[in-house]
Amino acid sequence: MTSANPAKATLFLLAPDFEDAKFPNQRFFCRHSALVEGVLASFPSLLDTVDVHRIAFARPRAQVVELIGEANQALPVLILPAGQSSAHASGEADGRQFVSGAERIIDALVEGRLVPPPHP
Repeated sequence: MTSANPAKATLFLLAPDFEDAKFPNQRFFCRHSALVEGVLASFPSLLDTVDVHRIAFARPRAQVVELIGEANQALPVLILPAGQSSAHASGEADGRQFVSGAERIIDALVEGRLVPPPHP
């Protein structure tokens, strides 16, 4: 069982500096996870309402699969607490909506009034 707190949103990001077998002898970071990391760094109070997990690039991503299924392993992903919804949700699993992708995650955080909107 994962350590996700069902009363908080759960955010999965790719841990930086990873390898991808498709590109031997190279290291990478995920630009989408890095964008969300920037928002987290700018608004540390988000950690009061969001459990953040930085996980390995390799699949299967067991923690994510356990919560929202094997078909929804793309990261970053924000899994909302049970009973909470978002207009930016990408799907739902076990009664919890989830939001995939950096821009949509930021939009969901704005929608929930957890961060101000980005400047236009």
